[in-house]
Amino acid sequence: MPPAKTTKKPSAAQSREDLIAANRGRQALPADPFSKQQLKSMGLRIGIPTLLVWAIALAIPSWIPKAVAGVLTVALVGLILWALRYATKSRKVAEIVRAADTPQGRKEAIARLDSEHKDATEAILAKAQLQLQEDPRAALATLETVKLDRVMAPIADQTRGQRAMIHLLLGETDEARVLVDNIELSRHKEPKTVATLAAITAEAWARTGQAKRALETLETFDLTDVVYEDLKPQLLRARAFAQAWTNNTKAMKGTLRQLAGLNIQYLTGFITKKRMPGGVSPKGVHPLLEKEAFDMVMRSGTVQRKMEMRRS
Repeated sequence: MPPAKTTKKPSAAQSREDLIAANRGRQALPADPFSKQQLKSMGLRIGIPTLLVWAIALAIPSWIPKAVAGVLTVALVGLILWALRYATKSRKVAEIVRAADTPQGRKEAIARLDSEHKDATEAILAKAQLQLQEDPRAALATLETVKLDRVMAPIADQTRGQRAMIHLLLGETDEARVLVDNIELSRHKEPKTVATLAAITAEAWARTGQAKRALETLETFDLTDVVYEDLKPQLLRARAFAQAWTNNTKAMKGTLRQLAGLNIQYLTGFITKKRMPGGVSPKGVHPLLEKEAFDMVMRSGTVQRKMEMRRS
């Protein structure tokens, strides 16, 4: 009689990779600030109000309105030049990150960021994103070098969001909660940025006693909208936590099935160290959420197939 087959459980490294994947969609490359479309958009947003200011100034028979309009125009030109420079640098940093899809590639990208964009906030955020693949603690240490009171509010929010995400991956929910409570979603206009920060914030809320508030925030995002396609794992993960802690078991199971349909390994992020020796131990996981996720992973046979492929 052949020996009974044993089901292997995911490894610690695999669990961490899946958690990172579930919390980070592949970021789109920022738009080229000098493209025809971007320049036209900027011209309409800035040019029309500027022309209106000058029209009013010229209509008033005094030098004072014209002087004020001139000062405003000079200040606006300076702001435009700064914005174009910042957007160009952000795009270059993003190009470096997108090309780093292997351990060696990430190592080389980090070296380039340190040499070509040293101390730039966008480069620090990008470096942490690369470090996160292998060493979440190193990524966290890098992000903590950003002085939140010395950068623009939207950048501070993105830094808080990345730090909170890492704390959540490590099961440090209280630390994440302190950070997300200072994020203002209304400060952000780009849909993907808003959705990313909302997912991290909602997960932290759900895992620290504010599940209803988390669910209300998440329900404002239509997951059928193509703009959120890359962020579905992150939004669904946060939704599962919120649904579990609001005792909406039926909805929670449906969300887990959606996550499993994207990648069964996303469910390992809900399984604690007790069930997965050597793995992560996420705090704030509802017992029913953990059980359902664990059962789905075991029923899928994915883990066993992977182990058999490795042996062969």
